[in-house]
Amino acid sequence: MLTQSPDFGCWKWPKTANNISRCSSSLFSVRCSSSFSAPQRPIRHAVLGAGFAGLSVAWNLLQHGPKESHIHVHIYDEVGIGGGASGVAGGLLHPYSPKVKLLWRGEDLWKESLYLLDIAERALINEGKGATPENSVSPIIRRRGILRPAVNMKHIGIMTENAQNCLANCRIELVHDDAAQKLVPNLSISSNMAFYMPEALNINAQNYLQGLYLACENLANDMSTSGHGHRKLNFHQESVESLRELAGDFDAVVVCFGARTAFLPELCGKLPLRTCRGIIAQLQLGDDVREEIQKESPSILSDAWLAVHGGRHMDLGSTWDWNSINHSRDVGKDEASKAIEALFQKACLVYPPVKNWRVNGAVGGLRAMPPLTEYGSLPIIGSLDEFVDAGPTCKYWLFTGLGARGLLFHGWFGRVLAQAVLACDEGLLPHQLTSWKCS
Repeated sequence: MLTQSPDFGCWKWPKTANNISRCSSSLFSVRCSSSFSAPQRPIRHAVLGAGFAGLSVAWNLLQHGPKESHIHVHIYDEVGIGGGASGVAGGLLHPYSPKVKLLWRGEDLWKESLYLLDIAERALINEGKGATPENSVSPIIRRRGILRPAVNMKHIGIMTENAQNCLANCRIELVHDDAAQKLVPNLSISSNMAFYMPEALNINAQNYLQGLYLACENLANDMSTSGHGHRKLNFHQESVESLRELAGDFDAVVVCFGARTAFLPELCGKLPLRTCRGIIAQLQLGDDVREEIQKESPSILSDAWLAVHGGRHMDLGSTWDWNSINHSRDVGKDEASKAIEALFQKACLVYPPVKNWRVNGAVGGLRAMPPLTEYGSLPIIGSLDEFVDAGPTCKYWLFTGLGARGLLFHGWFGRVLAQAVLACDEGLLPHQLTSWKCS
């Protein structure tokens, strides 16, 4: 059920605006147990943000809540579904570092991402918005793999060693120049070697988010009619001025605002987040130019990446403007000119024919970048008890800092956080995700 039909892909920056004395876990256990034992009173959760993090949390709250309980999930986002940085993400999905090393919990991250992609894809197809037996093109996923040229010879050894520890369902193949040329004709590889990930994916982020929200709606409706506990999903396309303003209405509030989180008064200056603006150029091959990239070609991942969308369309990204506070999806003329020049310089080094492609547009987004830890750059997740003093009736949680890996990170991390929220127990979270509190 919806209080309002969500706007898919509109852009308007919300007004965002303010510490929870840590209550004992026993207090929250009593409160949660009381809620679960009184099915006539719904358990109400607010999720702030309708990007990768927010929709993953919403799905998992609906799916993993006690079957006999009434659970209501309210999503708040003034810019609509996928209206922030998630909706303009480049979409290249794989579980490896730039040196093709499997990331921390990479197998879990990859598995859960594939699971949510399948759910979202099925939701769109069942709604008549995707592939049919006559048209097998997915509305979300391009399954042509990703090719990463080895651009630095001194890293070949470690990359080759890392590649041997790849996942069985996301293989890494070491290919030489002639094989790489068959995959992407006219590719330029200075080292004569590249790493090919045939199962890696290219995702249409906006379509995926639309499909995942639709899947959340379907899940709530299906569970409500199954004879168990009632589920309800509401979308509110409105701003949240203060975290405290929600305290009296919800059992838990999960902040998934991405870079916007850093500007909330309650959290401003208290989180180890850096903002970084990225620009993506949307490229098209002119009608007077022959098709220069094969429709079956993989996407290319290097200092600049090329996300291929068929023979005549692809995206080129991305820039890194650190500490920017420009959240607009729109890109001004001067900003676009500088970004496109920098991106083309990098792209021409690995795919020289890109110079024949014309720029059809540019979009921007503001990333929330987490600190680097011994386990890599991990999202910032955990309870906000010590930051938001709202009393014992509402518990606040945080899920932000997905950086440039939102597609990979949102599924599994959203699941473990939702389980902690439902149990009112931060101790269920891996300590690697809450170590930011000790820094």
